[in-house]
Amino acid sequence: MPGNDKRRGAVRKSGTKKGMVVGSGGQRRKALEGKKPTPKAENRFNHPAKRKADARKQAQQQRDKRRKESDNAGELVAGRNPVLECVRAGVPTTALYAAEGIDTDERVTEAVRLAADQGISVVEVPRGELDRMTSGALHQGLALRVPPYEYSEPEDLLTAARNSGLPPLLVAVDGVTDPRNLGAVVRSAAAFGAHGVLLPQRRSAGMTAVAWRSSAGTAARIPLAKATNLNRTLKHLKSEGLMVVGLDADSDITSDELELATDPLVVVVGSEGRGLARLTRENCDQTVSIPMSSGVESLNASVAAGVVLAEVARRRRLS
Repeated sequence: MPGNDKRRGAVRKSGTKKGMVVGSGGQRRKALEGKKPTPKAENRFNHPAKRKADARKQAQQQRDKRRKESDNAGELVAGRNPVLECVRAGVPTTALYAAEGIDTDERVTEAVRLAADQGISVVEVPRGELDRMTSGALHQGLALRVPPYEYSEPEDLLTAARNSGLPPLLVAVDGVTDPRNLGAVVRSAAAFGAHGVLLPQRRSAGMTAVAWRSSAGTAARIPLAKATNLNRTLKHLKSEGLMVVGLDADSDITSDELELATDPLVVVVGSEGRGLARLTRENCDQTVSIPMSSGVESLNASVAAGVVLAEVARRRRLS
């Protein structure tokens, strides 16, 4: 129709200017942007790389657990000669560790053979792992796991002594802090017929790997007990009829004059330096010294114990 602007089919959009296009206002672009960085393959759920990473982590946790259990399972004797000595002596052990690629000699060959004969597990480990296990000690490619020693109760020593049918003979150590001396005392106690060794709970060496080696395996044949209070235990033993004899270099009575040797007896050995503690000496029924040539210093604890125990054994054989 002439003069009419309106065309059939034409649509006028209200609020928009001619020629302008309605946009997304940037929303479309933002929608295409990532929310965060793409996770690594090993962090994606159920991805093969993640399954492998989880398996590695679990395996490492198991190794750490076994390592911790192993570390808490006792002590390690390190070195070819010490290990061989322990295996020869029949020291209780749970495993023999040998470094991978170890240069074998007759000591290694004999240690492995004896371990196999005794049913001890022989485990081959990387040298770095053996370094860690032994805290960097000179292990020469060999180490032996010694389990924690199982101590008896003091009363058990007395019971075992009475059940033996012989006059009880116990050895008590007062402040012996060197495990080598303790092992040697245990060896002498076993050699001369003692029924047990009594240790104080504190300020004393225990039956460590070094003590095991020094005892030459005899700690497996004689019971050891720990006393919470050594002097209280000595008083109890006295009340049970045992005589307490202490080793004292200043005593006027020598081991040659030990008339109490054939009685139920406790022999008390003092520490390496100061000897018997004052209170321990007061609880002794008698103290004895060891006759020696003039000008010679006093003997160490283990040697002194061996000399006196040998005299006790001699007198008991003759009684």
